[in-house]
Amino acid sequence: MSQPRLQGKVAIITGAASGIGEATARLFVLNGAYVIIADIQDELGQSVANSIGLTKCTYKHCDVTDEKQVEDTVQYTIKTHGRLDIMFSNAGMTDPVTSIVSVDIANYDRVMAVNARGTITVIKHAARAMTQSGTRGSIICTASVASCQAGNGTVSYTGSKHAVLGLVRAAAGELGRFGIRVNCVSPSGVGTPLACGFSGSSQDEVEAQCAGMANLKGVVLKVGHVAEAVLFLASDESAKFMSGHNLVIDGGNTVVNPLIQLLAPGEDC
Repeated sequence: MSQPRLQGKVAIITGAASGIGEATARLFVLNGAYVIIADIQDELGQSVANSIGLTKCTYKHCDVTDEKQVEDTVQYTIKTHGRLDIMFSNAGMTDPVTSIVSVDIANYDRVMAVNARGTITVIKHAARAMTQSGTRGSIICTASVASCQAGNGTVSYTGSKHAVLGLVRAAAGELGRFGIRVNCVSPSGVGTPLACGFSGSSQDEVEAQCAGMANLKGVVLKVGHVAEAVLFLASDESAKFMSGHNLVIDGGNTVVNPLIQLLAPGEDC
């Protein structure tokens, strides 16, 4: 049996009380990491930590829009565990669908505060800890297919995820000399609590709708698939030389003209 891919590593995951963050926390622990579950959903986050096992993870309240809370979470991790190897910046939000001509700027500011400002704050303090300790760490951010194609989210959400991709590329360029890798994952529609709350649909309904629109048939994208991609980027064995990369998990949707689906099966393209 091979050694767990994150054996002895310490990771912080923001937005880890549910959805992609929770699935990643569980997968990281299975692969030998100790995980700090950082979220603002205290009861849910503590429940997740309890279910994983408090010898393998800890819940820490952390609002990524408050830089002091992000800094405190990183410092707590260093003080308690002596190191920070992996930071997964995953906390995110969206806003109601509206036209750009009537977008609510207050909603836009809230989305940008969590998705963009929160991301750079998380990268800043993770990078500071890693450079100070000489850790050749891995920083991973959750972007979205909205980071590379319009029409996959609201105006505010799309703008914020483009910002995440830009921050990842900028950070990768600066931190490479320290041996720190910075990447992001960009999933298409997946049945997370965020997506379900946004659409007012159940997880099964969201997954069925997304699968119906997908180019790649026979697979339903789930949070576990995204977690596996994050594990790939976090793992030295799998991604030792990958940095500045946007790992798109969309079954080819963003690179395929949807009109191809109008062709009859087997018809010459």
